[in-house]
Amino acid sequence: MCYVRQVLQGKPAEVWTIGPRDTVYKALELMAEKNVGALPVVDADASGKVVGMFSERDYARKVILKDKSSRATSVGELMSQPVVGVGPDDTLETCMELMTVRHIRHLPVLEGDQLIGVVTIRDAVKATIAEQRVLIRDLENYVIGARS
Repeated sequence: MCYVRQVLQGKPAEVWTIGPRDTVYKALELMAEKNVGALPVVDADASGKVVGMFSERDYARKVILKDKSSRATSVGELMSQPVVGVGPDDTLETCMELMTVRHIRHLPVLEGDQLIGVVTIRDAVKATIAEQRVLIRDLENYVIGARS
C-alpha cells in the first residue's frame, strides 16, 4: 500500500501557489512557466490557508466559455472550492477515489492547515504502476520458487 507521504518524497519539494486576488492571467503565466496544470490558491491574509484550487479546466470553463477577460478576472472569482485535500498519511487509494468521485486531477496535501504538496492523477497512476510491477515480480518469484 502506498501513502501520500511516499509519493511526495519522489517529487520536488517546492509547491507553486497563487493568491485569490491575483489575476487569472498571472495564474496562467505561472502554470505555463512551471509546466503545471493547477495551482493551490493560498490566502496570505488567512495565515497561508489553502482556499481553493485553480486549474486549466477552471480557465476553459469559467473564462473562455463565459467570455470573461483573464487579465481582469481574479483567481478567487473562478477557483474551485471548497478545497478537497488529503493528508500525508492517506493512501493513494483514497486519492484515486477522491479524484474519481469529485472529477478532479489535483489534490493539495495538507498537514493541518499547512500546504505541503500536491498529488496529481499522474502521480497516482505512476505510483500504482510501480506498485503493481513489484507485486507481479513477487508473484512470479513465488510461482517459480514453488515449482523448484
